[in-house]
Amino acid sequence: MDTRKSILHTASRLFYTQGYNATGINQIIQEADVAKASLYQHFKSKEDLLIAYLEIMFEKTMSHFRQVASTKDEAKGKISAIFDFLYQNTNSKQFYGCQFLNIAGEIPLENSRVYDVIRLQKNGLRALFAEILKSDSMREDEIENSESLADGIYLLFDGAIMSCKVFGNSWPVIAAQKSALKLL
Repeated sequence: MDTRKSILHTASRLFYTQGYNATGINQIIQEADVAKASLYQHFKSKEDLLIAYLEIMFEKTMSHFRQVASTKDEAKGKISAIFDFLYQNTNSKQFYGCQFLNIAGEIPLENSRVYDVIRLQKNGLRALFAEILKSDSMREDEIENSESLADGIYLLFDGAIMSCKVFGNSWPVIAAQKSALKLL
């Protein structure tokens, strides 16, 4: 693995498992087994490393959601499949919550650079739900309501993630999935 990837891989694991603020540059350097100069050659700051981590996670999560949705034909099946995927992930011992929501809980709102990437992922998920809903043959009045419906499904989805983290259990995903499917 090249140096940049090693640093990013180590930082990603640490940011996710122990949090951004609890992860120091020296720990990343030590666990990635790189020199401090190497880290700063690839990332000017810890925040630059965080941004790279979030951008990679954005691509990965959206790719997973799209792939899972593509296994079904109708909107209801696609959305249900995304919730099923979430259930599998929240049921894992390696589940520490949503990377983006975790970072949002640690970073001040004034940090627009980080929040722009977080919002990009959250808006991407909302847009995916809207795209799925619009993909079904809908009447014109239903298409207009699909954005609002997508927002409601998104809120159920993200609420389920946070609740799973709080309760250490996956039941919130099942409850959110049932509610989302009733909306459809």
